[in-house]
Amino acid sequence: MKAQANQIRPGWVLDHNGKQYSVTKIDIIQPGKGGAFIQVEMRDVSNGVKTQQRWRTADTVEKLMSEEFDCTYLYKEGSNLIFMNSETYDQFEVPAELMGDAALYLQDNMGVQVNFIEGKPISVTLPPQVILEVKETEPSIKNQTATTSYKPCVLENGIKTSIPPFVSAGEKIVVSTVDNSYVERAK
Repeated sequence: MKAQANQIRPGWVLDHNGKQYSVTKIDIIQPGKGGAFIQVEMRDVSNGVKTQQRWRTADTVEKLMSEEFDCTYLYKEGSNLIFMNSETYDQFEVPAELMGDAALYLQDNMGVQVNFIEGKPISVTLPPQVILEVKETEPSIKNQTATTSYKPCVLENGIKTSIPPFVSAGEKIVVSTVDNSYVERAK
């Protein structure tokens, strides 16, 4: 199905130069001179290699039709991630490199969306936010309130982010899976 480049969204699967690519990120860039263009970060479905491509907003791209299923993450086995279709209870494997760093957010029994093309899983969409524990950070200063300065921390999954100074190690926080940013303290 043909679509204009300015309509591309993360999660789409494109046919480009005879290969299938899963779109992971888009940026619309408007230079001072000339027309706007779309910078697309995408991952080759067959081997997981990331690439970037630019299109003018008026260009057309070939969008592949994919099926999306609600699934549950079960466990990791070697270099594969095991998921279960929530409707049919069928289990299937997804190579961990297909997800890249996003695989660090997976938690047992987490609900995700998996896109399939021709019966093959090609991308996994995580929930927008997850709850994680702060493992390491600088100590909190008593009676300190929220300020504009954040301090670095390491989360239980190994991801580094910044948190407000009043959050200390051992606390659970809500983190955005889109950009690894602190959202709020977990309730």
